[in-house]
Amino acid sequence: MESSRRDIGPEMHKLVGRLFPTCRSITGNGFRHSLALLQEHIPISVQEVPTGTEVFDWTIPKEWNINDAYVKNSSGEKVIDFSQSNLHVLNYSVPIRKTMSLEELKPHLFSLPEQPNVIPYRTSYYKENWGFCLSHNTLSSLKDEIYEVVIDSSLAPGSLTYGEYYLEGEIEDDVLISTHCCHPSLCNDNLSGMAVSTFLAKELTGMKRRYSYRFLFIPGAIGSITWLARNEDNVHRIKHGLVVACVGDPGQMTYKKSRQGNAEIDVAVQHVLRHSGEQYRVKEFSPYGYDERQYCSPGFNLAVGSLTRTPHGEFPEYHTSNDNLDFIKPHALEHSLSTYRQVISLLEHNRTYISQNQKCEPQLGKRGLYASLGGRTSSPLAELSMLWVLNLSDGDHSLLDIAERAGIPFQHIHDASQLLFDHELLQERRPLSPRSGE
Repeated sequence: MESSRRDIGPEMHKLVGRLFPTCRSITGNGFRHSLALLQEHIPISVQEVPTGTEVFDWTIPKEWNINDAYVKNSSGEKVIDFSQSNLHVLNYSVPIRKTMSLEELKPHLFSLPEQPNVIPYRTSYYKENWGFCLSHNTLSSLKDEIYEVVIDSSLAPGSLTYGEYYLEGEIEDDVLISTHCCHPSLCNDNLSGMAVSTFLAKELTGMKRRYSYRFLFIPGAIGSITWLARNEDNVHRIKHGLVVACVGDPGQMTYKKSRQGNAEIDVAVQHVLRHSGEQYRVKEFSPYGYDERQYCSPGFNLAVGSLTRTPHGEFPEYHTSNDNLDFIKPHALEHSLSTYRQVISLLEHNRTYISQNQKCEPQLGKRGLYASLGGRTSSPLAELSMLWVLNLSDGDHSLLDIAERAGIPFQHIHDASQLLFDHELLQERRPLSPRSGE
């Protein structure tokens, strides 16, 4: 699974730029509009779940939409203006239209004194409230006067929206790729995840697939809970999964393991990162984070990790107006996509074989296998790879197991296995069943 295009990073950055102005939340027209932009690239199926629907211990909330919001001083000047930044409004604010003193207004104003020039991102999803977010410098400059306060929003019965794109493979086992789409104008968290997921789906659409792939574009937390509640009978088909978030900043790749800790996806991602030649981090599972904590809840315990760059909360731009188009980089988006591509390629090509010469190694020289490997002149690493594959192909070790045991990049082990298979020295063990009827 490779891409030779050199403009894919700028293309993803351009998509982020188109998504950036829209005010998104866990429900509402902003979320729907964002899915519509993604549908220009992939045919996402849009699902609507009515307000009041019970999803395990949760209930689908009222739908929130907003048209405008501002605070005007006594001179009629807008000192806070939603049209300038949709971060200015406390997300999910109930409607309000009244005048009040600065003393009355201040409990509804949110700033970051430690970062006085930025607008923070704040929400009040499940407790009705209203408010404005602003830079601390702006807050400090407000005079003791009467202000006109307007939030033209609605909070009423409606539905929760999410998107799903399913790519059928040769077998029924699924790879889950999940990304949250509910944040407003925040680029790394998580317009970057939306862009990388979309372009990964585009690439997979045009290739032969062993696994089936399920892409979810959901509101954070409540979205994954809703999907799991509606698909409980099919969850067993998810064999591997990744949550895509914070993949556009210039930091190093970071992998957070699944709750299982040693699932194939955990080993695969770490193998790719270890052999990348670049700095990376691996974090143990924690029930704090993004939607992996729902997929990894004990009642499901799916093999779902999270592959990011700098994790949430660990960059100063996190949940502020500085998480903007200048913060994320086209080359970082492209590198993230490439890393995901490599992980998918490894999963697709990981097989378990049985050597047809269990008693001692076969004579490779008479078959010309010491002379060439994949069209290349044989090397000690190529020969060693063949010997490792032959030795550990006992039906119990996958190619990834062999690569890890040998300390050899997966691609070399895979190339060796293909050559040995072509010479009828290996037989594939088939633990995975094809689709019904095949």
